[in-house]
Amino acid sequence: MGNKTPLYDTHVAAGGKMVDFGGWDMPLNYGSQLEEHHVVRQDAGMFDVSHMTVVDVAGAEAKAFLRNLLANDIAKLTVSGKALYGCMLKADGGVIDDLITYYLDETHYRLVVNAATRDKDIAWIQAQAGRFDVTVTERPELAMIAIQGPNARAKVNGLLSPETAAAADALKVFFAAIDGEWFIARTGYTGEDGYEIILPDRDAVDFWNRLVAAGVRPCGLGARDTLRLEAGMNLYGSDMDEGTSPWSTGLAWTVAMDPADRDFIGRAALEAEKAAGVAMKRVGLVLEGKGVLRNHQRVVAEGVGEGEITSGGFSPTLGVGIALARVPKATGERCQVDVRGKLLDCRVVTPPFVRNGKSCL
Repeated sequence: MGNKTPLYDTHVAAGGKMVDFGGWDMPLNYGSQLEEHHVVRQDAGMFDVSHMTVVDVAGAEAKAFLRNLLANDIAKLTVSGKALYGCMLKADGGVIDDLITYYLDETHYRLVVNAATRDKDIAWIQAQAGRFDVTVTERPELAMIAIQGPNARAKVNGLLSPETAAAADALKVFFAAIDGEWFIARTGYTGEDGYEIILPDRDAVDFWNRLVAAGVRPCGLGARDTLRLEAGMNLYGSDMDEGTSPWSTGLAWTVAMDPADRDFIGRAALEAEKAAGVAMKRVGLVLEGKGVLRNHQRVVAEGVGEGEITSGGFSPTLGVGIALARVPKATGERCQVDVRGKLLDCRVVTPPFVRNGKSCL
């Protein structure tokens, strides 16, 4: 038996197919993964993401600490509630985790890290914090629910107090509003608009049930994965890990090399890799014909070299096989993928494949 979120019994009662994910018992689906995918693209669905870890960093040197810890520069954050996505790196430039940092004030920040990397993330953060005047506090008493889709925000706003609904409705993308112990962020992992709401675990079941009554459909990890793949969003452990750097995994945009005097962990390694020439790049693949692309399938770029699919699957929205792949930098507009010994033609594209319910191809 794995760890359980406050919503575990609710998932079981609703017929959720429970599976292990990063040591947590989580719903894969509630019957039809395909229907769950489509409801997020067309209406509103929700996901229990309480297995993710919330960490508060506070203290006089919180800003200096995070500017050293993260490859993106949290000095960009100056407005309370603003969020920043980025990576936490090893000294050799490998990605320990990708995470979101929220600015609360100059001495208080909130991090949301991945469930499967919780233990190593906490250990790494605490080890690096020893050189700074900060406190690192994990918040296991908090749950997290992601409500996503074109109608998601309207359905959530109808359940909030008028004051909180007005604050939430006014949020720009990648901002959060705070109402007591509730933290409402306009963020997501699906390529659709919506909220990710951090709330006390004691409130989770009641709020989930009120969302169901408001017409928001519970969705599992299966739909979450196909949605994020269509949105071209990386999955830690598949598309990047400690053996890859942001340069080769489509995350260069999250690395702030300016100002030049900011000495973040992994900077020297990234500078050396860039100077030597980055050999690989991340691309999107669209299968030209029937079939499904899968993780770890070999990618062949004729006359250039070979790469590998890091995340592959069938796109329910587009009706074709799609993938994220790491390929030689000189790869052009076409390649082939080895599917059970047959080389199938693919088109090379720039992710995302789908955004806000519309094809990007």
